[in-house]
Amino acid sequence: MDMLTVNNMWMMICIALVFFMHLGFAFLEIGLTRQKNTINILFKNIFIITVGLLLYYLIGFNLMYPNFSKDAIGVLGFSGIGLNPPLKNGILDITYNKGYTYWTDFLFQGMFAATAATIVSGAVAERMKLVPFIIFTILYVGFIYPIAGSWTWGGGFLKKLSTPFYDFAGSTLVHSVGGWAALIAVCLLGPRIGKFKKGKTQAIPGHNIPIATAGVLILWLGWFGFNGGSVLSANPTATSLTLVTTCLAAAAGGFVAFVTSSILYKGFDLTMYLNGILGGLVGITAGADQMSPTDAIIIGSIAGVLVVLAVNIIDRLKLDDPVGAIAVHLICGIWSTLAVGIFGNLAGWSQFISQVLGILFYALLCIISSFIIIITLKKIIGIRVSEKEEIEGLDKFEHGINAYPDFRLNEH
Repeated sequence: MDMLTVNNMWMMICIALVFFMHLGFAFLEIGLTRQKNTINILFKNIFIITVGLLLYYLIGFNLMYPNFSKDAIGVLGFSGIGLNPPLKNGILDITYNKGYTYWTDFLFQGMFAATAATIVSGAVAERMKLVPFIIFTILYVGFIYPIAGSWTWGGGFLKKLSTPFYDFAGSTLVHSVGGWAALIAVCLLGPRIGKFKKGKTQAIPGHNIPIATAGVLILWLGWFGFNGGSVLSANPTATSLTLVTTCLAAAAGGFVAFVTSSILYKGFDLTMYLNGILGGLVGITAGADQMSPTDAIIIGSIAGVLVVLAVNIIDRLKLDDPVGAIAVHLICGIWSTLAVGIFGNLAGWSQFISQVLGILFYALLCIISSFIIIITLKKIIGIRVSEKEEIEGLDKFEHGINAYPDFRLNEH
């Protein structure tokens, strides 16, 4: 079997694993929120996948990979509507990218595109209107995410720095891009009714922790495709090392988050354990191919501590994030990006400075764009459901259906 076929098969397996992550996100979000909003959360997740892929086909892929000319600044480019596969004598050039086909590349990158909006979905759960969320998703996934991606993965200005900004699998380009938008959305939306009373944070338990646990384990599995596929080949050494560092960082993140939360709060909090695993996964993603196993454990452990501390700080700031998306994706995404300049093969001051610059540029883009989109929606159509709708549940008012109907009511 030739290497093109082997590489292409590995990339397609990774596409399936990343697609499977969307089930993990859905399970995690419904598990950590209340039963009365289950249909609403599932609807948003399905919308993100379907519309995200269509938008990526129409404009996203060619915004993200615009084929910048050598003399271009590398901030914004566009190479046309739809897919434009490379041809040789009128036939598809199957040696595209010297490793796998054009179609495989599109689908792999398209799976990443929807993830940024999924991060926002969890943070705004249980009180954001569906229509403004849909509009936000279309604009953010359709335009902002691919423009952000073009700055690095598309050969843009951050890739052209004397020491190029490095983000192996998207700690900044995917997780922080979603995390910054989640932070702005949470600030503009306000907390759920009852989350903060008399200056104190009130726990609002999720309705199905077993489902949330299943969601995290599915995400962990899917991350083997997320990071493993980012090698962009089936190179045995590179893929094996990447999967080892990914797995060890996840394990360390979960364990250290459990220990840290147990010491601080005198209890064994499973949800903190789960978010620690995710924090470790995000923490290793920017440099999974550059780290040793020991580096990965250290990076994951620090991410586990950061998740616990960040959740506490977010609560103190009276920000309501039902699933911990900001702590996991934004805070650990920033840490992951910085870690590339501290640990592993690329460690050094010049790389660290490039990582800081990348974080700052992406923060500016995402904060400004998400603020403009959400504040405009807030002024024009409103972004928050009414008090009655929030108390009785979005499933009833937005969808007219119960996720768990009581069939006994229909018995004679």
